[in-house]
Amino acid sequence: MIVQLCGLSGAGKSTISRIVKNKLIEDGYLAEVIDGDEYRRVLCRDLGFSREDRNENIRRLAFVADKLSANGIIVLISAINPYEEIRNEVAKCYSNVKTVFIDCSIENLIKRDTKGLYVRALLADDHPDKVFNLTGVNDNFDIPSNPDLYINSGISSIKEGAEKLYDFVVSHRSLILARYD
Repeated sequence: MIVQLCGLSGAGKSTISRIVKNKLIEDGYLAEVIDGDEYRRVLCRDLGFSREDRNENIRRLAFVADKLSANGIIVLISAINPYEEIRNEVAKCYSNVKTVFIDCSIENLIKRDTKGLYVRALLADDHPDKVFNLTGVNDNFDIPSNPDLYINSGISSIKEGAEKLYDFVVSHRSLILARYD
């Protein structure tokens, strides 16, 4: 089973994914998180933030996820994954893919701004620290038209979001190929 989480930077994708992974392992499932930030530092470091590069990034993450999933590992892809077209492509190319939208308002994300990206994206265009192509601010984010699961981390706590995702994954047991005791 592959779960592709999508949402803006700071929405809680990585945190929720790690909590769910740990709970799944604790309950006897094989699980792994493919974190977009981590993979960009190694497997995808040659890619920028153009639409084409973002799509290629997701293709690579999905390819790795498919290899793990084929071996009975529940894979949680934690990446911004901003474009509907590539999310749909992943769902068509690979088996047992579910899309989860982790939503949070820009106002809440600006307050959280753990990486300082939103402050830098809102700087004047001529400022040397300006961040361009920040999804949701100065680059597009396609809200999923029909996600398999919706979590609003601006309204729910991270713990509640993780419980909701865990319950969703476990409820799709038929998509999980292997379990160990």
